Amino acid sequence: MRPPTSPRLAAPTAILVACLMAGCGQPAAPPAPSQNASDLPASVTSSAAPNATVPPGSTSAPEETKEPQATGAPAQTAAWTSYTTTDGLIFDHPAAWSVEDPAGELAEGGGTFAEITNAAGQPLATLRTNMATGSTCLDRFPYAVLDSQDMTALTLKGATPRFIFETRGTPEDPGPANTPAAAYGITSGPAPSGDSACAIFHFFTWPPNGAMFGAFYNPENNKTPGDASLTYLEKAKIYTETDEYRDIKRMITSLRPAG
Repeated sequence: MRPPTSPRLAAPTAILVACLMAGCGQPAAPPAPSQNASDLPASVTSSAAPNATVPPGSTSAPEETKEPQATGAPAQTAAWTSYTTTDGLIFDHPAAWSVEDPAGELAEGGGTFAEITNAAGQPLATLRTNMATGSTCLDRFPYAVLDSQDMTALTLKGATPRFIFETRGTPEDPGPANTPAAAYGITSGPAPSGDSACAIFHFFTWPPNGAMFGAFYNPENNKTPGDASLTYLEKAKIYTETDEYRDIKRMITSLRPAG
């Protein structure tokens, strides 16, 4: 995908992140659930799509929502629906997309493991909760932030995670070896600054420990228009202009407590 390099990977957790988000083989067992429970916020205000309460692990009836169109273009109507996890989170997604648990029920301790695929069966994002997380920054790389939005519905104890689509590396200075260098998802980590950043690590704080909702950009799954000979990072930038990306962003940023 890019010229090989040999940076030191952050930690075994980083490898797990790449596998979960890039859609590679599932780990032999899910991460150990944390025993340190903390309280959900008493109330949150979400600016996401309509909040419908439905039974855990289910999808509500589709609703018709009109998407904004360019001036002079005919109005189009897209069906969206909502999915509620077994541990009390809800998000909206296009009704034509599917939400499934690819590994069956998680081990004792709970948590959610859901893969979202488009109508063609291509995986676009993974949601997983009740994860033990942690990383160590051993190497830094050039970076770019392609998109970002605060996730106020997930604010805990004054800390607000954010949705981000970011890249690592340049054609002259590649990102981490053996790991895709562009990803979208929710993170509670500090915003990159200066001229370099650690390897991509998209996890956010959510009781009882951590959670993830996103994916590494993969041109085989994330269909991107343009010349097939374009570089990976150039394709990632173009992908932000597609309807599919806008739907993915709307889906991820709609994540909120179901109560």
